[in-house]
Amino acid sequence: MAPPVEIEIRLASHDDANAILKCLAAAFAPYRTQYSPAAFADTVLGDETINARLQQMHVLVATAAGNVVGTISGATHVEEGHLRGMAVLPEWRGSGIAAKLLAAIEAWLRSQGCTRITLDTTLPLQPAMRFYEKNGYRRSGNISDFFGMPLLEYIKQL
Repeated sequence: MAPPVEIEIRLASHDDANAILKCLAAAFAPYRTQYSPAAFADTVLGDETINARLQQMHVLVATAAGNVVGTISGATHVEEGHLRGMAVLPEWRGSGIAAKLLAAIEAWLRSQGCTRITLDTTLPLQPAMRFYEKNGYRRSGNISDFFGMPLLEYIKQL
């Protein structure tokens, strides 16, 4: 039996941009037909939008043997944090990487003075909803329009 691969969670750099784009594309590919084209493009990002995210948000990556296998982003606004872009490569799902990424970004948001965290998700992402609910997030009841799709808000009090 091979030894387990060590997972490192670290702050992303601009050098990680292409790997993050590949991770997002692979993670969301199974849901592409359930998204409007504009919603999918906003979810998986592109060259310009990944650079903006890296500048405007606290972006973390999970790496295994030096390769990006997951990512999550967070931003703060006064005492509220907001999560965006949680993704794990399909072959790494179920490995605990998502939980490690979530714990790391929550710890960072807490260190920034946040007392609650919000995130938004779409109806096709039922596994993500179950994951967030398992980790203390609850639907707020707020639903907005995401390029023609319902966008459901989740909240967690820290």
